[in-house]
Amino acid sequence: MPLMSSSQSAQTTSAFGTMDRVADIVRDPLLLIGRIMLGLIFFMSGWGKLLNYGGAVSSLINRGVPGWLAYLAPVVEFLGGALLIIGLATRLAAVLVFMFTIIATYISHRYWLSDPAQTANQYTHFWKNVCIMGGTLFLFVTGSGRFAADALLNRLSNTKA
Repeated sequence: MPLMSSSQSAQTTSAFGTMDRVADIVRDPLLLIGRIMLGLIFFMSGWGKLLNYGGAVSSLINRGVPGWLAYLAPVVEFLGGALLIIGLATRLAAVLVFMFTIIATYISHRYWLSDPAQTANQYTHFWKNVCIMGGTLFLFVTGSGRFAADALLNRLSNTKA
């Protein structure tokens, strides 16, 4: 006995088709909103570190981060966020913040090594960062969308060619 009748199957297919059409319509506005939301995390956190650059670098070095990486991290975090927000070099920015987040997660959210009072908090931050990494992978695959500096530059280069 089939799990669904042919009319139920047609309704399900129709519902999925409708969702696909809606997704196509809102694709670019939602890519813009998603880029801004994801980019703001890095932009604001990086800005805070740049305002206290010496303190941020010292903190990273004190946690065992090599000096060159400690000096680079706040800049990558801030610029990566800014690039995502404006949609410039989006795929490169997505890879940069993906790598940044892997390293930051390992440095700062090793819940398995944390003080028992902080384990639950660090566990939550660890998995939040894993989810953020998923978002960066989506941006790498989809690109910036139509409402982005990348798209504008692409249109300008196509009109000159």
